[in-house]
Amino acid sequence: MKTVQLQRGKNEDWIYIGDHQQLIAPLVLIFGNRFLLEDPALLSEVRALFPDGELVFASSSGDLVAGAVNDEHITITAIEFEKTQFEIKRVNIKDFDDSAAAGDAVVSLLNTTGLRHVFVISEGSSVNGSALTKAMQSRLPSTLITGGLCADGDRFERTLASYNESPKEGEIIVIGFYGESFEASFSIYGGWKPFGPERVITRSKGNVLYEIDGKPALDLYKKYLGDKAKDLPGSALIYPLNVQLEGNKQSFVRTILNIDEENNAMILAGDVPEKSKVQLMMSTMDDIAAASETAAIRAMEGRRQPPQLAILISCIGRKLVLDQRVEEEVEEVMDVIGNNVVITGMYSYGEIAPFYGERECRLHNQTMTITLISE
Repeated sequence: MKTVQLQRGKNEDWIYIGDHQQLIAPLVLIFGNRFLLEDPALLSEVRALFPDGELVFASSSGDLVAGAVNDEHITITAIEFEKTQFEIKRVNIKDFDDSAAAGDAVVSLLNTTGLRHVFVISEGSSVNGSALTKAMQSRLPSTLITGGLCADGDRFERTLASYNESPKEGEIIVIGFYGESFEASFSIYGGWKPFGPERVITRSKGNVLYEIDGKPALDLYKKYLGDKAKDLPGSALIYPLNVQLEGNKQSFVRTILNIDEENNAMILAGDVPEKSKVQLMMSTMDDIAAASETAAIRAMEGRRQPPQLAILISCIGRKLVLDQRVEEEVEEVMDVIGNNVVITGMYSYGEIAPFYGERECRLHNQTMTITLISE
């Protein structure tokens, strides 16, 4: 595996991070600020750098590279595989009735013979991430699926993604990896703790939450936020919801993607089923950094070969809590996996991976999700 990484800010030249070498038919991951991705000249600019590359764009709430977190940049990570084959497929969510149909359709385009791993880059503005991931895994029950939802800072205006074309809204992209020597491992960890009274979801539909304990969910949430309610939906990232499914020991975290003032409802990144128990959550800088270390330790467990590439998908809510210490969670990962591993990734509106010790992918919020790759 050979890699090249570059980065630039607005009106800046590209700067190489590490080795500058020629690559043959690389997979090129381009993570960056949404406004910079809207530049109509960007596609031709990247194509000039990698004439035979397969280009995947994704807007982020900050991109990760070499231990740094950058908000106003575009970061490119190009990978030439020596023994691994890959293929890329895409659909647009606007062409389907719902997120489940889009998820099923996009993975059905992949060749399943020898498929070892699927990495997902999904639009993050309107998708129901839990329906998306459930449909993907149902179509590919024995395949490891990881990835994340694109983001747009704390603006929640629109997210962009694309494959070999200018970034646009609604795109869902999957990268399938093939080869006997290919190895992918993963882990997630949050570091958030529930607090306050445990309540019950009494009315919801998919990822739209209407009522908690028979009362309008948005009103109740605003009451908890106090003065911070005026900054919704961005302020909700600091106080996500812990959702405990009825009859299920495993709980998951949900953040708010948008609010519906007219219906007094909240639109979350994934499903919030009725009769589930729900609590607010909070975290500290130290807890979040420690959680990233735990995720890295678990991702390294049972690997046959040392990782060569680490793709980190972390939630924007973690970034807001860490603030000036945001690079610490990347440093915690590097301390575990080693300085020789190439790091790329982004801050997202949702993370895709199985729970620790499981193989069925799910949508998560407020986690550090690590995918380690080698060949």
